[in-house]
Amino acid sequence: MKVQVRYFASIREALGVDSEVLETEALDAGSLLLQLRALSSVHASALAQGRPVRMSVDQVMARGDTPLREGAEVGIFPPVTGG
Repeated sequence: MKVQVRYFASIREALGVDSEVLETEALDAGSLLLQLRALSSVHASALAQGRPVRMSVDQVMARGDTPLREGAEVGIFPPVTGG
């Protein structure tokens, strides 16, 4: 399935992109995060395990076990973001 991943704040700055459409077989947000870490060394660093990262699915706060669906919008951001 395809999902749109949107990056915010310091994560967006580290990756140098606002968003990307990703083909995934991940069934939940946690599995998608693992896939994102494997995309590149920059992704691995920006999304490293142990770094505080929050996720949303279709603009609702998500946990690792939050299911994904075709066309979902997944937001990835640090715990505190500014305008």
